[in-house]
Amino acid sequence: MLFDLRGRGRRRTIQVIYLSLALLMGGGLVLFGIGGNTSGGGLFDAVLGEESGGNSATDTLDNRIKSVYAKTRTQPREPSNWAELASLRFQRANIDGIAADDLTYTAKGKERLTLATQAWERYLELDPKQPNPRVARFMVRAYAPEGVNQPTKAVRAMEIVTAAEDPPSSNLYAQLAQLAYQAGDERTGDLAGDRALELAPAASRKLLRTELDRVKKQGSTPVAPDTSAGTPEPSS
Repeated sequence: MLFDLRGRGRRRTIQVIYLSLALLMGGGLVLFGIGGNTSGGGLFDAVLGEESGGNSATDTLDNRIKSVYAKTRTQPREPSNWAELASLRFQRANIDGIAADDLTYTAKGKERLTLATQAWERYLELDPKQPNPRVARFMVRAYAPEGVNQPTKAVRAMEIVTAAEDPPSSNLYAQLAQLAYQAGDERTGDLAGDRALELAPAASRKLLRTELDRVKKQGSTPVAPDTSAGTPEPSS
């Protein structure tokens, strides 16, 4: 992402912070849920990571995935079930699917991300009135080069995130522009870049313009085909 400050070890630092908050607040605060439903992902989910504590946490999440998957079988036309399944599967990929560099996914992690994106795409097929921006954020990461590497779909997910932000964010539009340029979609990139500049403080517009021009010039980069796209739909 544009101006992304991710770095080695940052994931573990965030986990420690969230774990401390969970202990202080008793897990009652929902940070990443779907609406008001805690089953969509709460503070507990933010604590989970590739080194989270033991099999019990993994088993708990696996059971949640199986439960929500069962709902998609009995209520296949209910969009929230698919959004929740996408969210949980993404979180599952982040438990034991992160590579040693803390920035990319292992082959197993990518398989789990593929399952998450399959649930997300089923969700979008049901044409929800207001697509869930929280789950869309997860999907931007899932579709990223370090994930399943589908830049065009990452742009679609980022459009949902950007449109839902109120008030609108210059930074989010800049990120959307970068993703669009990387996907070879100059029209969307130009529109998002213009909006980012419009929303940016006057003092930072020149620098932002320079950065957007650089990203546009760099353009899309060749990506390897995603061989996991055909992963069958499992029960978890």
